[in-house]
Amino acid sequence: MDFPTFCDLAARLMRCPAAPYHEELVRAETERICAEHALHHEQDEFGNLLVRLQTAGEKRPLVLAAHLDHPAFEIVRLLGPNRWVARFLGGVPEHYFNPGIAVRLMPGAAPAKLGKMLGKEKEFEIHALTAPAVAPVFAVWEMDDFAVDGPRIIGRACDDLIGVAAILATLIALKQTGETVNLIGVISRAEEVGFNGALTVAASTSLPKDSLVISLETSREMPPIQMGEGVIIRVGDRASIFDSAATRFLEEVATNLSGQDKQFQFQRALMSGGTCEATAYQEFGFQTAAVCVALGNYHNCGERGTIAAEFVNGNDACGMVQLLVESARLIQDYQALTEKLPARMQKMLETARKALGARPL
Repeated sequence: MDFPTFCDLAARLMRCPAAPYHEELVRAETERICAEHALHHEQDEFGNLLVRLQTAGEKRPLVLAAHLDHPAFEIVRLLGPNRWVARFLGGVPEHYFNPGIAVRLMPGAAPAKLGKMLGKEKEFEIHALTAPAVAPVFAVWEMDDFAVDGPRIIGRACDDLIGVAAILATLIALKQTGETVNLIGVISRAEEVGFNGALTVAASTSLPKDSLVISLETSREMPPIQMGEGVIIRVGDRASIFDSAATRFLEEVATNLSGQDKQFQFQRALMSGGTCEATAYQEFGFQTAAVCVALGNYHNCGERGTIAAEFVNGNDACGMVQLLVESARLIQDYQALTEKLPARMQKMLETARKALGARPL
């Protein structure tokens, strides 16, 4: 997946504002992309989107999971002419909510500004600058939806639409090359308010229980991770450590890729800046791993208490697609790849016994 093609996908998604529980626009665009590429897709009873490329049903299912929503405001009630009460949904500290910040009322994209905080936690007044053509349902920060600056993809909602774009890019690439795979993309709702969509999928019968689930995210850049140094194999998050063997599988695939392609880079880290959907799937019994790319201005939290656009390195995102494509191809070799480390340990044990036996105390 080349950078311009990935950017085309990301742009189409990121230009569709969304909030928890209000993902209709971006879900519809995702469905249009699926239809253009003849990818089978369907909504479950809770509005999550499942996309399938299953040309080899005998293979173990590989599930790629990402979410549609981003922290934003939900309109609670009308307060007066062109004034509403809105509740912010998602993890942003209170000191970022400065009165006068520009917001966009949706649907309709009417300009507005943030007013004062009300008595309840994270409830605010929102004032429209002009009368909206339709009654607003949610509001987002007013900023560029999508831009590219060198290798950077910049916009209001990289989290987690870069992950959604990576799922679609992986499915499209594998379909175009005619690979025999058993791949399911789960594109969920309302992650920012407690994994609502992921939990309903994990607790349903939509996914075979022997699936290997890989959660895709953008995650706050934290030392020693560096943006631009490659996709991150995420060994855990703030709440959980993910499956060791599944993580080892991804690392073996990544190591093989780096030997074949000198441009491919990857990192491995515990990304403890937040909790991701991998924890939800793992707690419901799925073998789970995770990958991510480093994110700047996490949840639009910029420097010195300012609201700012998020950004990622597009080459990191393309590397994530490359890793996922290869993982889908090599899932049939899961056992052989994950047994490489135990085999190395066994050989080292034999050497250790000889060395210790030859040098008694």
